[in-house]
Amino acid sequence: MASVSTYLNFPGNTEAAFNFYKSVFGTEFSSDGIVRFSSVPPQDGTPPMSEADLNLVMHVALPIIGGHSIMGTDATESMGFKVQFGNNSYICLSPDTKAETKRLFDALSVGGKIEMELQEMFWGSLFGSFTDQFGVQWMFDCVEKA
Repeated sequence: MASVSTYLNFPGNTEAAFNFYKSVFGTEFSSDGIVRFSSVPPQDGTPPMSEADLNLVMHVALPIIGGHSIMGTDATESMGFKVQFGNNSYICLSPDTKAETKRLFDALSVGGKIEMELQEMFWGSLFGSFTDQFGVQWMFDCVEKA
């Protein structure tokens, strides 16, 4: 089913933040719990990560209220990212089909800056991200169900 969530970037304290949110909302992490960068398979052309970065959070999701979830990741300077107001959150859309994902991605990104082109990812999704022409950050993550 299609859904919308809020994606949050943290400078290395995602686990602490999400454990706090978990205690406030009284819910449990979705599916795989806390996924660490150590679970990412090696990628061609990507340098190996430091031991410290391997233990950071690659992804975590927590349902909060009204069917809405918050998701998060550690986006550290060692990975080329500096968290600051304005780049610390995304609207994450998960359409039902890859065709709808591509249509929305292409339309919303007009005049904006694409961060990652839509592409098949190792976790089984069609994924991409960009900042639109108004400065709003968007992520798309589609697992098309057969």
